Order: sequence, then C-alpha cells, then structure tokens
Amino acid sequence: MRTSRWLFSVALVLSFFIGVQPAAAQGGRGKGRVQGLVLDEAGTPIAGAKVLMELLSKETAERVETTDKDGEWAMIDLGSGNWRLTVSFEGYIPTTTTVFISQLQKNPKVILKLKKPEIDKDAVITDEASLAYIEQATKLFNEKQYDQALVILEQFLAQNPKAYQVQLLIGDCYREKGEVDKAIEIYNKAVEEAKADEKMGRQVTAKGLAAIGDCYVRKNDIANAQVFFKQSIDTNPDNETLAYTVGEVFFSNQKLDEAIQYFTKATEIKPDWAPPYHKLGLVYLNKTDYDKAKENFAKFLTLEPEGELAAQVKSILEYLDKIKK
Repeated sequence: MRTSRWLFSVALVLSFFIGVQPAAAQGGRGKGRVQGLVLDEAGTPIAGAKVLMELLSKETAERVETTDKDGEWAMIDLGSGNWRLTVSFEGYIPTTTTVFISQLQKNPKVILKLKKPEIDKDAVITDEASLAYIEQATKLFNEKQYDQALVILEQFLAQNPKAYQVQLLIGDCYREKGEVDKAIEIYNKAVEEAKADEKMGRQVTAKGLAAIGDCYVRKNDIANAQVFFKQSIDTNPDNETLAYTVGEVFFSNQKLDEAIQYFTKATEIKPDWAPPYHKLGLVYLNKTDYDKAKENFAKFLTLEPEGELAAQVKSILEYLDKIKK
C-alpha cells in the first residue's frame, strides 16, 4: 500500500500511520511482512487453512495463502494500513479480524482459533451423517459457493425443523450473496423462533440481531444498523466479545465513529480486556487524533505489556512522539 519513500518526509510517515492513499494506488504493495498461526479450539495447528487478506481502502487488493503442516502462514510485500484477515477451513466457522500492517517495524504474529459450527445437538440431531451436512455446507460457504451451501442447509432444515439455529447460517449465505434483504428476513425468523428456546435462545437472538445490524451496515443504513446492534448487546449485555465484534464490523467498513462506540462499550463491559484498547488506538490513528490514539495504546500496554503486539504498539508510540516534536 505505501511506498518505501515515506522515509523521506514527515508527511509520508503520517500517511503510513493513518492509512491514506499513496500505496493503495499500487494495489496494496509495500514492504510489510506478517505471519500467523491457525489453531483449532484445542490448540492443535490446522494445516491447509485458507488465509485471505483484503485491503480496507478505496483501492481493492487481496492476498491469499494456505497454512503449512504446522498451521503457519506468512505474507510479504504488503502495504501499510488496515487489512481484513479472514481464515477458513472445511468444517469450521470462518474467523475474521482487522490487522494493521506496518512497513516500519516487525508486525506481530497473528494467532487465530477456528471453531466448529455451534449446533444444538440435543434439540436437533446427533447422528454423524446429519451433522456431516452442516460440515459440508460450511466447507462450501468457506469456498464462497453460497448457492450450493444453501441447497444443503435448506434441505437439512426441512428435515430437522427444530434446528432453527441453522437459519443463522442460511442468512449468512444470502448476506454474502448480496441478497441482504433476504438475509434479514431469515435472521428475523431465527430471532422469532429463539423466543421459545430457553437453552440457547438468548445467544441465538443476540447473534441474529447483530447479523441484521451487519446487513444494514452493508446497505449503508447506519441508523438502522445501530438500532439492531443496540438490541443485540441489550440482549446479552455482559458479552464483551459481542460489542467488540460489532466494533470490528464498523471498523472493517471504515465507519470509524461507530467503531469507537462499540470498542468503547467492550472496554466498559470488561475494563481489563486488552484487545479493544488496541483497536481504539488504531481507529484514532485513522482519525488522526493522535492524543486519543496514544491514550488507548498506553492503556493496552498496561494490560498487555509483553508480546509482539505490544512491541508494535510501542514502536507506533515512539514514532507518534517523534512526529509531535
């Protein structure tokens, strides 16, 4: 994204931090390097997982890699700025996060864990043949074969009507196909049926409402998105991860003020949790509010003083101090 010439001027050093345009015009090319590790819930490395990096800028760019036998992956020649990182593998729910890539210092290693789809086996079905339907649909979803995934999921739901949670996966398929209104319709059905579910109802409702909010972000209807995100968090107010995820949705769509609102909410729910302070620092960097960026990065370091991410934050703070002098 950024050329190496930022070294020759303060203005380009600033552009390195705030993610402005020069490198985006080069399709995300630069000197940034990043590596990562993909694990399952038990901490076992996953070989063959797909790693997709997408530049969050007016100019589009993407990079794709596959994890090796040890679950490791690496990418080079990346420009500075925010990239959306999505990891997917057959039988697992794709995981997405936002990564700030630097060309100046070493980028922290990104470690992500993939989870199996959460299906209520007691309320639905337990035999391996039927559960294989869900895994196959998830594989197709990860491969962006949404129509094929829908055939399997809708057939499964017809045969197992108590498995209403599957509607969340069906809604995801329609959302990614770009049929956002259809996705909203499906999510609403899941939310309605969740009212009768004492065991998983609140969790499904919160996820469904958040998914509807995501759809409205994609429709660029921020007012309605805010309504559903608020309802989602009100449904599960003690879930800091939910608030953080909503912040990620807005951040990935460059809705910075809204991202701040929800990352801040995550810090209010769990003040001693480091990740949202890091994301707040990145958001404020994008807004060129360096005082707020420094404040949140400093808070992050008090909670997570060691590690590669902490080292990156320390480097950013050092350069912000130099810029202000």
